[in-house]
Amino acid sequence: MEFKSKVMDSAAVGRSLARITHEIIEKNGGPEDLILLGIKRRGVPLARTLAANIERFEGKSVPVGTIDITLYRDDLTETVALPTASETEIPCDITDRHVILVDDVIYTGRTVRAAIEAVFSFGRPRSIQLAVLVDRGHRELPIRPDFVGKNIPTSKSEVIKVFVEEFDGECGVAIYTL
Repeated sequence: MEFKSKVMDSAAVGRSLARITHEIIEKNGGPEDLILLGIKRRGVPLARTLAANIERFEGKSVPVGTIDITLYRDDLTETVALPTASETEIPCDITDRHVILVDDVIYTGRTVRAAIEAVFSFGRPRSIQLAVLVDRGHRELPIRPDFVGKNIPTSKSEVIKVFVEEFDGECGVAIYTL
């Protein structure tokens, strides 16, 4: 991959996550009955940031969990070695709660479809909403995020890379070409 451009720095990511936090609070009438589930891998630190923002803005903490969609993917084939899944951590009963799935980038929608399927294996939430830092387009499924940090139109020959402190030692978003 070849670097093309940096589209968000750490400050821009922070502003987008703050805006998304306010939108989540407003849409749901406050933080009550919310649970944030970060889609592994980079959705997890983003979910933690949203939860910290909610606590800072509203003075109330919301549960944060992680969801691993590996075994729910629709592109696993018998020709591939058995996939290994890391642990999904749901910190409370999701029944009748507003589940906010958090991911770094939405592209085809297949990851989100798998995450929704995984959520239903743990209970029946009141609603499932989707928060993403970047929407790059090219959906293959009828899935639309409820909360978007930035829309970045891309070609299929481009890749969006989200950097988070926890994994990369820096925070930002860049475009690469294949």
